[in-house]
Amino acid sequence: MEKPPKPHLIRDFALYPAYLNRSEQEDLVADLRDILKAAPLFQPITPRGQKMSVRMSAAGRFGWISDRSGYRYSPTHPDGTPWPDIPDSILKIWNTVSGCDRMPECCLINWYGEGARMGMHQDRDEADFGAPVLSISLGDDGLFRMGNDTRGGKTESYWLKSGDVVVMGGAARLRYHGVDRIRFGSSTLLPKGGRINLTLRVVS
Repeated sequence: MEKPPKPHLIRDFALYPAYLNRSEQEDLVADLRDILKAAPLFQPITPRGQKMSVRMSAAGRFGWISDRSGYRYSPTHPDGTPWPDIPDSILKIWNTVSGCDRMPECCLINWYGEGARMGMHQDRDEADFGAPVLSISLGDDGLFRMGNDTRGGKTESYWLKSGDVVVMGGAARLRYHGVDRIRFGSSTLLPKGGRINLTLRVVS
């Protein structure tokens, strides 16, 4: 593994501001376009039947889906096809900053359009909480809120910009977190605006 830069810590969330330069961000977006041709974005619904404001896809052995049957990992896209492989360009980031000797089995792709958000939640559908969740931000700024091991209480927020990376491991692994809003049009990376968030996870 390459030696990672020193992170900025907030509530034990390890933040790597401007980890990816513009050229590296553009290369990732090109790789994502190939993934989304094979596994198009879809709009999940919650078990209560409400549409989520983000659109999703995935790469790797598993993707995360939500429908009337509940939240879960699935080896196939909702259309029944297997997920594409995780590109080497994304795996390189995991290998450099995750500090984990296991490889990710899921790269979840969340696309935030104007007005989209992600409520406070824990990532606990995985079997191994010893492995971190790694987040990569591309495109418009997103206001990332970091909370506690239980709902409620004091939180802190940080504007994630295109190229930023966050590692949620150790004490931060099961802390509540979410994206309150995006600054639509704040980045020129994506021609039509919006924010892409990639999260890498060890599932099994």
